[in-house]
Parts: sequence; structure tokens; C-alpha cells
Amino acid sequence: QPLPFFKVCFKQHESMASKISPQALRVAVEAIVAESKKADRKFVETIELQIGLKNYDPQKDKRFSGSVKLHNPTKARYNVCILGDQQHCDEAKKKGLEHMSVDDLKKINKNKKLVKKLAKKYNAFLASESVLRMVPRLLGPGLNKAGKFPLLLNHTDDMDAKIHELKCTVKFQLKKVLCLGVAVGNVAQPSDDLMVNIQLTINFLVSLLKKGWQNIRALNIKSSMGVPHKIY
Repeated sequence: QPLPFFKVCFKQHESMASKISPQALRVAVEAIVAESKKADRKFVETIELQIGLKNYDPQKDKRFSGSVKLHNPTKARYNVCILGDQQHCDEAKKKGLEHMSVDDLKKINKNKKLVKKLAKKYNAFLASESVLRMVPRLLGPGLNKAGKFPLLLNHTDDMDAKIHELKCTVKFQLKKVLCLGVAVGNVAQPSDDLMVNIQLTINFLVSLLKKGWQNIRALNIKSSMGVPHKIY
């Protein structure tokens, strides 16, 4: 009898997964979901993985960055804006997706406050090739500083699939501090889906670290408004 999907994922990464007990992870995930239901929030809480690092000097050691695509989306509400040429803007309009043309971007005219507001409004951006080249000139470095520089959207790409891929992607970028947090799911998802997302995220993080698990001081998971649950 074939193993359920989430068990297959745990099997694939057994050497890394052995550091975190699947049973302990399930208890933490189910506790977070139960706490959120009991609190009856007016929005779907995001579940975040909080990471504390050790034996790492951000000043001397190479600051790592990387992205991993998970099997399931992370945030329940994930807003993407298409910075498109005429063809992409027309397609986005038909699909009811938020979009901006080159003329819309020209109106921002590198205004730092407007660029900051734009970066805050959306989780991510996709841009047509011709528009992507103009982004630094029209918007300045604001989106890049916010870690939201647009990704390329080709005319051969499926726009919906590209957006779904963004919703399932977790980005790691170490800055000056030894703590970081990334969204790994939300409380509306089944526990098995959350466990797979969390495990894949941790395994990818470990692969980025110079000394692997020896660089990890602590791992917690928590919902937007909930208390942290230690898993390592």
C-alpha cells in the first residue's frame, strides 16, 4: 500500500527530518490551528516559521539567500500585481487581476512614498519583459529594497500558474540579524499540508546554511496572532 503524500515527503528527507519528530510537529500544528479557531479571528491567520541562528556572523560569513517552491500555498490572501505591456494588461483585465501599465508606472515617477505604498500593497509583482527593463528607471530601487523586485512574465507563460507558483514560494534572505521568519502556510489548511510545507522549508534552510543543523539555535512556528510553539 503506497504511503500517504506527506509521509513520502518525510521519507525523502529522513536524515534531516530526524532532527524534528513528526509527532511533535503534528502536535504543534494542530495546537496552532485549534487556538486560532477558538479565538475566532476575523481573518485567516498565516503560520510562520521563526528561525534563530547560531555560530553565524552576518558581518563575516556569506549572507545566504534562496527560494524554495512548496507543495501548497502559504498565505490565504496573497496579492500579485502585473506590471504589463498591452497584451499582459489586457489578459490581466480579463482575468480580474490587478495590473499596471507603463503609463501608470510613469505617474509614480520614482516618488519614494508612492513606491513604498505600492510595495506594501502587494506581496509580489510579475512584469512583462519590456516593462521589467524599465522598472529601475521608473520606480527607482524601492521594490528591490523591499525584496519585491518583479519576476519575469513571458508571453508563453500561463499567468495563473505563475501566480500560483509565487503563492507557494518561500524566500530566505539573511540580513544583519540572526533571526528570520517566513510564511509556511495558513490555519485554513489541513495539518498534513502544513507539515509538508514546514518540513520542506526547514530542509531547504538547512541546505543553505554553512554548517547545516549546527547553525540552527531554535525553530518555532506560530500563527499571526498566536503564541510561538517550539519545534526544535
